[in-house]
Amino acid sequence: MSGLENECRLADPDLAYRLLIEAHRGLGDDESAALNASLVLILANEIGDLDLLRQAISLAKSAAEPGEAD
Repeated sequence: MSGLENECRLADPDLAYRLLIEAHRGLGDDESAALNASLVLILANEIGDLDLLRQAISLAKSAAEPGEAD
């Protein structure tokens, strides 16, 4: 079993970010949260590995903690 890939594997990370931001354009808070939840479930299914999903959740939670984004 392999670990979570921490290196960027996107050919164009800026475009990927813009796509995510654009997907939320015009949505209200509830609609935006629903889009995020749906996207997370789709990508979690694509990962298909509960250990990798646990690692991704942990990484995302630590990145969201105050002072961690510096």
